[in-house]
Amino acid sequence: MVPKVEKLRVNFKTLEEFKKFKEYGIQELSMLEDLEANMIDNDSESPFYGIYFGDKLVARMSLYQIDAKFDRYFYPPQNYLELWKLEVLPDYQGKGFGKVLVEFAKGFGLPIKTNPRVQSRSFWEYMEFTNVDYDMERDRGENPLVWYPEGVELQQQ
Repeated sequence: MVPKVEKLRVNFKTLEEFKKFKEYGIQELSMLEDLEANMIDNDSESPFYGIYFGDKLVARMSLYQIDAKFDRYFYPPQNYLELWKLEVLPDYQGKGFGKVLVEFAKGFGLPIKTNPRVQSRSFWEYMEFTNVDYDMERDRGENPLVWYPEGVELQQQ
């Protein structure tokens, strides 16, 4: 059975689940502060997607759609997805959860840019992501990998 990817609601339960992930950052903290200030529960405008195993969140990622006017990677210039914080809890790694999340993101049919964490490059290459030649002004210290849907290629600088 293929795990189901769900859009994660921004609520206290989700934010509690996030604390189990290594890469717990400023964005989650700011969401928690917003929640505490406004008590908005089940915000559906979340950029987070995840996979539950039983009632436990075991894998997650965030996806942001970047407008074509900011596209400096793809030709023809177009909206694309930026994939961040792909993470699978240690006990659930190697079981295909990360692959399911990436395939879900590819399903939007848009090009994807990501900044892989150290020692994850082989996973991204397996998922058909490729290096871009580093451009100091464009990449600003990042070392992005990209995935091209059919008919899309790298922008020439």
